[in-house]
Amino acid sequence: MKKRKLGNSGLEVSAIGFGCMGMSYGYGPAKDKNEMIPVIRAAVEQGITFFDTAEVYGPYINEELVGEALAPFRNEVVIATKFGFNIRDGKMAGVNSRPENIRKVAEASLKRLNIEVIDLFYQHRVDPSIPIEEVAGTVKDLIREGKVKHFGLSEAGAGTIRKAHAVQPVTALQSEFSMWTRQHEKEILPVIEELGIGFVAFSPLGKGFLAGKIDASTTFEEGDIRNILPRYTEEARVANKALLDLLDRFAAKRNATPAQIAIAWVLAQKPWIVPIPGTTKLHRLTENNGAALIELTTDELLEIEAASAQIKVIGSRYTEAMEKSTGL
Repeated sequence: MKKRKLGNSGLEVSAIGFGCMGMSYGYGPAKDKNEMIPVIRAAVEQGITFFDTAEVYGPYINEELVGEALAPFRNEVVIATKFGFNIRDGKMAGVNSRPENIRKVAEASLKRLNIEVIDLFYQHRVDPSIPIEEVAGTVKDLIREGKVKHFGLSEAGAGTIRKAHAVQPVTALQSEFSMWTRQHEKEILPVIEELGIGFVAFSPLGKGFLAGKIDASTTFEEGDIRNILPRYTEEARVANKALLDLLDRFAAKRNATPAQIAIAWVLAQKPWIVPIPGTTKLHRLTENNGAALIELTTDELLEIEAASAQIKVIGSRYTEAMEKSTGL
């Protein structure tokens, strides 16, 4: 597996990371821990060194899973987790980036992950009631105390990124980015490139759609977030098949799968972008990691750009309420 550096921070990780959320949260009931640990450890064996989790995934159980699975490899991997929500009665209950909560989450995450320092600590979502300078200052203190190594933001706007970075250098911004979620290209990517911040792309496969295994007849388990997402209605899935047809065309040319082309496209956008696809299946893990071996040519990227510009993606990525406050 090739390596990439997240901006100017010097933090080096595998070119493709591993998003662990879906093992415990978001896509139906939590999976059996004893079945997930071997998948996470197989990721390490395949060269993955960058693992993503958060306290709200479960909540809590995903961090515990990641901590147990990666315990034998602690010195070989980078573990990212997140703060920034209230959790009440086992559910997310609004944002909370008050300094005391950030500190409380840091201590609890260290215990659940069974580690001495958090490699990358993201603010999961911006808290409009707390100045971002105060948030950055609190993480700066945690870094000075040796409890955190790097500071990150998730789904933050350009102004917020600049203000935070002025207080404590931001190592990475994690936001959704894929061939069908490209809203950050115009403003966000130029800003983080200017500031030397890395970009971690979650949902590079569009929550599974871009892998080409979901069609109009697919049904999702109870508790699967895709049951309520506008982009996953039956009508939207039919309309958005045009993007899958494009991926299929390039997959056939390169003797690859649609998922591999979709991830390779993300990798090709900038050398400091690291996609973090997730899976619960070993064969999908191997398939996703194969994308690191595919280097799309300039001509191929131009062709994809021209073709995708003619495709209108139907459906917003989240419901309106989720856009305001979501932990995904």
